Amino acid sequence: MFLEILTPDKKLFSGEAEYVNVPGRSGGLGILKNHAPLISSLKPGEVKVRDMAKKEHLYTIKGGIVEVRNDKVTVLAE
Repeated sequence: MFLEILTPDKKLFSGEAEYVNVPGRSGGLGILKNHAPLISSLKPGEVKVRDMAKKEHLYTIKGGIVEVRNDKVTVLAE
């Protein structure tokens, strides 16, 4: 799936990802390929990404929104 993590200042990640975990308001959300469409607000915490090379990336956010649609995940983070 294609993932973009964007902040008002810069793009933190853009590329193919195998797995994404975001801090949803009601708890962590794990997202894999072919996930059902979803929009959720995010609370402060860490976005965890496993890229296609199995390398893990961690990004600390202050909140935001995640959208999942058609194997594309967009995180608009503060």
